[in-house]
Amino acid sequence: MYEILISLCLLGDPGVCRQQLVAGLETATEHQCDALRQSLDPEDMAATDAGYRVSGLACQRSPAGLSLQEIADGIYVHTGDVSEPNPGNRGDIANLGFVVGDRSIAVIDAGGSRAVGEAFYRAIRSVSSLPISHLILTHVHPDHLFGASVFADAGVKVVGHPNLERALRDREEAYLLTFETEVGRGAFLGTGTDFSVTTQDQIDLGGRILELRHWPVAHSTSDLTVWDGLTGTLFAGDLVFDRHVPVLDGSLSGWLQVLAEVEDMKPERIVPGHGAPVMRPDAAIEPVRTYLELLETDTRRSLDAGRRMSDAVPHIGMQQSSEWELFDVYNARNATVAYTELEWE
Repeated sequence: MYEILISLCLLGDPGVCRQQLVAGLETATEHQCDALRQSLDPEDMAATDAGYRVSGLACQRSPAGLSLQEIADGIYVHTGDVSEPNPGNRGDIANLGFVVGDRSIAVIDAGGSRAVGEAFYRAIRSVSSLPISHLILTHVHPDHLFGASVFADAGVKVVGHPNLERALRDREEAYLLTFETEVGRGAFLGTGTDFSVTTQDQIDLGGRILELRHWPVAHSTSDLTVWDGLTGTLFAGDLVFDRHVPVLDGSLSGWLQVLAEVEDMKPERIVPGHGAPVMRPDAAIEPVRTYLELLETDTRRSLDAGRRMSDAVPHIGMQQSSEWELFDVYNARNATVAYTELEWE
């Protein structure tokens, strides 16, 4: 398989450049790729008002893309790093997946930069040439959605929670600035949020139907899960974490309730948003519940004792400090969210 690339450089900073994949124009031979390349105008391949300098097109043999694991028949997962976004991982810190039906493919989450989205797109194409019909975003956080423009540019329908579009527009400026700083301008070049999000409850891929469930406020304000009834597989997004400490950006009480309902779904396997590519339901849910319940218990004790937030936060959740990676990065933030929520019950 051959693919077309376009050269992008930041205006005013010619040292920050990269080759960007033009998704959706793959060909079987180099000759076909070159003929297609000559018919295209580079100016049409990227947004010229986004601070880029756009130059020539090139053809290359498609690289392998991200690593994949087939966890069930027709279901593939890429495991992201359990780490903060940085230039080394380019924002590849969340688990990503796709499901292959008889007619088309649905992708679940797209990674933390356009570069990661491109590598994921290439990995999908190494497995199947079926049309990619849907990109399903499990929630608003940038490590899961900043690769979405790759798929949107290729004509893929982007689907998410009813709250996702608004949540993204409210946060996109801050998210883009933060992730560009953390990932590095070169790796982040071409990343954007110029796509719209629609809502669906069900997706028919041909021979298998995916059920999309939109949850009330829990991990975030826009949590969505994807259920493949054919294999009993649940893509849980960040409602479930492994190794990476859970991150609270919604409602502590809401998340605990949602976890109970997820457990009642009785999936055969769960794909968490971070950590192991596939988990037994009990092994997936119980550690997250234990941590969240500790946040709740410690916060209520602090409130009952009349402690101010600044005095309470350093002690909330600390009994779990050895159980999770990145605990020091996120626990104080989680404790602050929990205190703020429970203080006003």
